[in-house]
Amino acid sequence: MNDNVEKIDLNRVDWKSSREFFESLGEALNKLEDKDESYDFTWVGKRKSIIEAGAPIDKILRPDVEASKDFDNTKNMLIVGDNLDALKLLQESYLGKIKMIYIDPPYNTGHDFVYHDNFTVKKADFKDDSTDSDGNVIVSGDEYAENSKANGRFHSDWLSMMHPRLKLARNLLTDDGVIFISIDDNEQANLKKLCDEVFGEDNFITQIPRLTSAQRSGQEQYMNVSHDYVMCYVKNHNYDFNNIITRDLTNKTILKDKNGRYIKGDTKAILAAITQGYSKGGDYDFEYNGKKYSPVTKDGTRNRWLWSKDRMQAAADLGILVETGSTLRMQLYLDKRFDEKTNSLVDKDEKLIFHTADFMKSEYANANGSLGLKKAFDGCDIFSNPKPIRLIEDLIRLNTSSSKEDIILDFFSGSGTTGHAVMDLNAKDGGKRQYICVQLDEKTDEKSEAKKAGYGTIDQITAERLRRAGEKIKSEHPEADIDTGFRVFRVDDSNENENIRKPLGEINQSDMFDMIDNVKKDRTPLDLLFGIIYTSALPFDLKLETCKIGENTVYMYGYLDENTGLIACFGDEIPEETVKEIAKLNPLTAAFKDSSFKNSAEKINLSEHFRIISPDTRVKVV
Repeated sequence: MNDNVEKIDLNRVDWKSSREFFESLGEALNKLEDKDESYDFTWVGKRKSIIEAGAPIDKILRPDVEASKDFDNTKNMLIVGDNLDALKLLQESYLGKIKMIYIDPPYNTGHDFVYHDNFTVKKADFKDDSTDSDGNVIVSGDEYAENSKANGRFHSDWLSMMHPRLKLARNLLTDDGVIFISIDDNEQANLKKLCDEVFGEDNFITQIPRLTSAQRSGQEQYMNVSHDYVMCYVKNHNYDFNNIITRDLTNKTILKDKNGRYIKGDTKAILAAITQGYSKGGDYDFEYNGKKYSPVTKDGTRNRWLWSKDRMQAAADLGILVETGSTLRMQLYLDKRFDEKTNSLVDKDEKLIFHTADFMKSEYANANGSLGLKKAFDGCDIFSNPKPIRLIEDLIRLNTSSSKEDIILDFFSGSGTTGHAVMDLNAKDGGKRQYICVQLDEKTDEKSEAKKAGYGTIDQITAERLRRAGEKIKSEHPEADIDTGFRVFRVDDSNENENIRKPLGEINQSDMFDMIDNVKKDRTPLDLLFGIIYTSALPFDLKLETCKIGENTVYMYGYLDENTGLIACFGDEIPEETVKEIAKLNPLTAAFKDSSFKNSAEKINLSEHFRIISPDTRVKVV
């Protein structure tokens, strides 16, 4: 026991009666110092989840060309596998490069599956006879584990699942990056505390309420709940959002004065009720066009002008005050705004300021997401409760830069709404944004419409949606230069033959035959190429070209000119002349397979050729 812990002297406690006892005990407790106590957010398994975020993995991203679309040229990615592994595999190549993250994690309703990480309880502690009504089924390997409310670690397991993923996600954000997280009341409070810890309390922007259903529901016990939330955090608190909600000028009367264009009748109130708490600085009479305007109402209540008298005079001098009955309003302009710092009109885009209330419109409701996906799959109800495309599009438009070349990540991808939204928005505004979607290869329910339609796993639905969405967008915008392809990668064990690492005493005769090659037998040249891309911390989205040098196939990845890119050749035998031709291209990195060279002399010659012809090239042999 710690000797520094202050103890209560029970000999000084009055035991005459229970009431007197507790009064005396309370006085004694009040004398205890709490200098060693502090506010802390913790749960069962937190320490292990912290360790898990930094634990290394021996895995790679294996390319799946057959499941991809336009593999050689596209910059978009669909990663199939556990998103914790995927986030770790993206750390080196995409550290500080992701502008926006949107995720729709399991809401932990009592019918969600949680990732079966090594810090969670065992499958035997769960029921497994339910399905996820939200379409957010998450498993690890072949083990399904439902996080039932009967589980004593119901909230803890969810937090342990989210914690390492959010820590890794933060690393990927640019300095001006932002993350949006959809959540409902089941874990909203815990997610807020968790994000305060991971991203910093000062980096919390807002919690946007989103209308989930415009229809009344009879399922709630006490009141109708028809909203969830989109939680928003930034990497740095000095972040500035775009103004995204574009004015709809259909059937509007556009007028013009000396200050610019404006919509007839489009004005803003500059008088507020005193009950709204505005200061006495707004309590004054103001003369405009020879008429006195007062904040006093008909019943004698003195309200407040929103502006100081100096600011009101500046607006009058500019001619932007509008007389409406007994009060004044401000004229709103399409091309200019009244700047608070300068008290002058300054140029602006034709956009309105963003309001969180905008997301309480029916266009963001779940029904629109379901309807859009059902339409894309020819009327088949393929996936439950996907988010509406418009929701993701507006979040992207709110956040991405004017260059429109940012990377958007979604590591709880589901049906692929985020990828669809990126392509659709690029088609509308000429953007070059790219997406990275991550989805586990969860098995679809045997009785589901997806299973009947031939989709055995959720990632197959994701890929098919991205494929169909891209084709539809291309047909609707034939002149637009849009990247509608995507590279599929699967999280898998490393390419290295596991027998290579066995201690000498554990190697048997059959192992020795396997050790002839450093690489596993089932690995293709592309597997080796992207294994090297990963270890070289190169991005996975560079252009890939192949050519022939002699009889060998040569891969040119991100190669533009001398001192750029990676050139690789993994033939069973590579002649000396082929090595020299590759060296003459002077790439940044050159890669070969160890078994391509018969003996040590050939490997020494390889090094010598590059030392003489291209000394700056990094040569890698796997």
